Amino acid sequence: MSEQSTRRIVKPWQAVFMLLVGIAIIIVGLLVFKLNNRIVLALDGVVMCVMAVLFGIKYDDLQAGIKDTISSMIVAILILFAVGVLVGTWMLSGTVPLMIYYGMKLLTPGMFLPIVCLLCTFMSTLAGTSWGTLATVGVACMGVAQGLGVPLEVTAGAVCVGAFFGDKVSPLSDSPVITSSVVEVNMIEGIKHSLLSTGPAYLISLAFFFVYGMRFGGGTVGGEVYNEILSTIDRLYNLNILMLLPVVVVIVLIVMKKPTLPTFVAGAATAVVVAMILQGASFVESIQVMYAGFSIESGSSFVDTMLNRGGFTSMLSTVALLIAAGIFGGPLRTAGVVEVFLEYTKKLAKTSRSMALVTMLFHAVFFTITGAYYVSYPVIGSMTKDLYPQYGLHKKNLMRSLLDTGTGLAPMVPWATTGAYTATTLGVSNMAFLPFAPMLWLSIIFSILISVTGIGLAKDDHLLDEQPTS
Repeated sequence: MSEQSTRRIVKPWQAVFMLLVGIAIIIVGLLVFKLNNRIVLALDGVVMCVMAVLFGIKYDDLQAGIKDTISSMIVAILILFAVGVLVGTWMLSGTVPLMIYYGMKLLTPGMFLPIVCLLCTFMSTLAGTSWGTLATVGVACMGVAQGLGVPLEVTAGAVCVGAFFGDKVSPLSDSPVITSSVVEVNMIEGIKHSLLSTGPAYLISLAFFFVYGMRFGGGTVGGEVYNEILSTIDRLYNLNILMLLPVVVVIVLIVMKKPTLPTFVAGAATAVVVAMILQGASFVESIQVMYAGFSIESGSSFVDTMLNRGGFTSMLSTVALLIAAGIFGGPLRTAGVVEVFLEYTKKLAKTSRSMALVTMLFHAVFFTITGAYYVSYPVIGSMTKDLYPQYGLHKKNLMRSLLDTGTGLAPMVPWATTGAYTATTLGVSNMAFLPFAPMLWLSIIFSILISVTGIGLAKDDHLLDEQPTS
């Protein structure tokens, strides 16, 4: 008799009770007591273990389940550390600052809005951070907008579209890293599939900014923050086109479909060479930046916020989140709670299209309640990922829908951590910039259309024989 057939799992009512308690602890911990999401997940995992033992599950099995869950995240953890190293070295070499410098130089009144969007896209994609983009380039662009007479809510929309596009599709962003790890798909393959919904939504937004922005052609680009950023970067770095070499290396290796981890290592190594040759950095300094991140006191708080990031240690909090999610998810899977949840989902979803729609809407609701996609990705993703192969669908469909209803939805939810941060940083309420950030909601609409019509749903062909009948 197989191990699967002899493994003890909880009864359906016990599974539902555990799931409800687990979700309640997350909601109360995050929204009521406003505790750190890592400790909430870890404590929730402890409660799940206690409940599972009371319901007859062996503790040794629960411990093994937690170990297996965390072990499955090792590659993602290594990639996260590589991303931290890469970002730090790209700041040291001047790769990211160069992109920001010439991006801001290209600002013209008539093309202000589309260039703001593109500039924030480059910053977010290269640095892998929407928050950092909002607090630096975003704030600078808001200041320029005031001088040009461009409505702040429209500028905030352009900033958000660029910042969150990069956050959703950049291999340096922790959102794709976490989602690809949770749903167990190749990150680059998952990002490419995510462009089915995010790509058209982004292009439509860019076209909107181009048409809408033509009315502001008579203004003048400038402002204290704008000039401060340009002069400080020019003073700190020996600006040279060769500083883009690390980007070229990474892009070429990605196009050649090389593994993600070696690609990022190659990008960091190239940045170290560029930093030593062009910026006069020592090898020891480069190694220190790899560990602790880039740090400088430039005399400009805006530039310091923009540049001081990266390093091995910058990813420790995200790694802790993954481990905490494993502590919470491991007992649920071992006790059979996930299996019971999947069975209930199957009763609602009779076809592959309805299943994709149900899981996407379920995640949107759970994220809206908790306001934290760092929680919703591991929880909902781990619960639903095994459904997709059973319906003949590739798991990268799940990664796309998670990103659209997580990272994409986050700026629109005022009580979400990201939503509150966005509104506070840009000085514009969520509802005010929402109509002028089409990508955020269009990508969700496109994802719904993909689920409803089936057009764009990636098939997992070798498992089609297991697909449920309608």
